Amino acid sequence: MLTYIVRRLLRLIPTLVVISIMTFIIIQLPPGDFFDSLQAQLAESESRADQQAFDALRKQYHLDEPLWKQYLFWIGGCVQGDFGYSFEWRRPVADLIGERLGLTFVMSLGSLVFMWAVAIPIGIYSARNRLKWSDYSLTFVAFIGLCVPNFVIALIAMYASVFWFGGSAGGLFSQEYKYAAWSLAKVWDLLRHLWVPVVVIGAAGTATMMRLMRTSMLDVLDRAYITTARAKGLAERWVIYKYAVRVAINPMISIMGMQIPQLVSGSIIVAIVLGLPTTGPLFYRALETQDMYLAGTFLMLLAILLLLGNLLADILLALVDPRIRL
Repeated sequence: MLTYIVRRLLRLIPTLVVISIMTFIIIQLPPGDFFDSLQAQLAESESRADQQAFDALRKQYHLDEPLWKQYLFWIGGCVQGDFGYSFEWRRPVADLIGERLGLTFVMSLGSLVFMWAVAIPIGIYSARNRLKWSDYSLTFVAFIGLCVPNFVIALIAMYASVFWFGGSAGGLFSQEYKYAAWSLAKVWDLLRHLWVPVVVIGAAGTATMMRLMRTSMLDVLDRAYITTARAKGLAERWVIYKYAVRVAINPMISIMGMQIPQLVSGSIIVAIVLGLPTTGPLFYRALETQDMYLAGTFLMLLAILLLLGNLLADILLALVDPRIRL
């Protein structure tokens, strides 16, 4: 098992190098840079723009160098923990993302737990009662979850939070705890507000995973070894959870690696609608203003999350199914 993990870790190194090159190329594709965008904004507002000052700033941040040199400066800093400087926020990128990364992971982890806790039992129940009215009803609800956009669900959840539960219309904290130091009261306030984005972000994923679990269970329940287990007189609950679910859950574990970055990146619109202090709105603003180091670092973060998520999924699959190790 240790050899399997080490082999998978070694494969990440060349993959990260290729991803970093592609990320740098992507953030360089739009014409111009942040200072060109800033100059255009100043020109529209009829403000004076000192060309010499902009040229000096470009030289300071190596934006006047060839692309390959800019990449070496950027990736060299990333290796040392320096992800560059945000031109718009006038702060190091690491500080900006670090402030919001914790809340983003809490929200994404909550959404992932919500999806698994809801989708797996419903998928198992739907498979065991296929072609019955309960199966049709759950399938109908799943299709609604797939079709309705997340920002619409966010608006509905905001309405329910305000008028049904007496909560706030958005954000993760009440006004008095927004800038307060961390304490048990602030943690409790966070949990009171967290359910709205967790349900909204997890809604579409829950519907997808429910359908996947149902399909996988139906495939497993028709296998010969399930029929043999029933013929031996084993209890139905034991047959389902000991034999069927153990094999049917493998596809769910496989897609978990892809869900982690999707939860972080897919929550951008929801975060904007709900006014959440997460990395989503920060990334969106960086793309708008061509804040290249901030946008590039976020893209690299998503890529690293995808690789680590796939690694975690492979390790869990190897533990659940020993055949994977071979």
